[in-house]
Amino acid sequence: MTIKPTRCGIVAVIGPTNAGKSTLVNKFIGSKVSIVTHKVQTTRSRIRAISILDLTQIIYVDTPGIFAPQRRLERAMVDAAWVGAEEADIVLLVIDSIRGIGANIKSIIDKLSKRECQIYIVLNKIDNLKRELLLRLIDELKYETKINEIFMVSALNGEGVSELQTTIATRMPAGPWLFPDDQLSDLPQRLLASEITREKVYLYLHQELPYSVAVDNDNWKELKDNSIRIEQVIYVQRESQKGIVLGSGGKTIKRIRMESQRELSDLFETKVHLFLHVKVSANWINEPGRYREWGLRFDA
Repeated sequence: MTIKPTRCGIVAVIGPTNAGKSTLVNKFIGSKVSIVTHKVQTTRSRIRAISILDLTQIIYVDTPGIFAPQRRLERAMVDAAWVGAEEADIVLLVIDSIRGIGANIKSIIDKLSKRECQIYIVLNKIDNLKRELLLRLIDELKYETKINEIFMVSALNGEGVSELQTTIATRMPAGPWLFPDDQLSDLPQRLLASEITREKVYLYLHQELPYSVAVDNDNWKELKDNSIRIEQVIYVQRESQKGIVLGSGGKTIKRIRMESQRELSDLFETKVHLFLHVKVSANWINEPGRYREWGLRFDA
């Protein structure tokens, strides 16, 4: 009896901000492993998500968006994206087909072309683009680059995603699996819990609040009935931002708490008791420990 060899490889998912990278990774996995909002620069760290197709294990690295960084945190995020690309067997460059090809996309393609890995271009959000405009965009890409591997998907509704993943699986190198077959992500439970709450803060306060928000787990206790009690602190940089998060009569933070608690209960498959506090910390964004926790280089 011939035993077929296993395959395993790393796929970096990179691209500009808000192109749909995290949505695509979640669709590949079939479960939520990365937070998603309509706010750009949501993903802060590299998140490894694991998918299995038959005898092939694919490790997707969801990376922060690539943009022109100005602050320390932004520089660290962009650095993490390029480090993710360096580790990969295949790089998926995700492009928002509605926004098309700008100078940022051309710059990313130019840098990628100097690397030895396989590069696939993934045109996302095709469900919102007329066919003739999509074909024109493909012709432009073929003219501008030497990358012939172009895939069209809608990460939101799943169109073209399974076909793309099947192609990726056939091109993974032979080798042993790097993760257990029941593991979906390398993101620790506690960090995922804080990320879920940060996602809700962004979703409900995207117009009022800037990016200077962090969420820490202050206390985590597993109770006798198998439920989990979690106390989290939402850090903002100014006193005025604290009022925005709390909302009139505490309505906003109550909504954030209820939505996060519901999602965490579903995710951990047990009842979660979530308690949220808001604190002001003007310099949290320059604390090296946070960068280590997120897998970012402080001095990038």
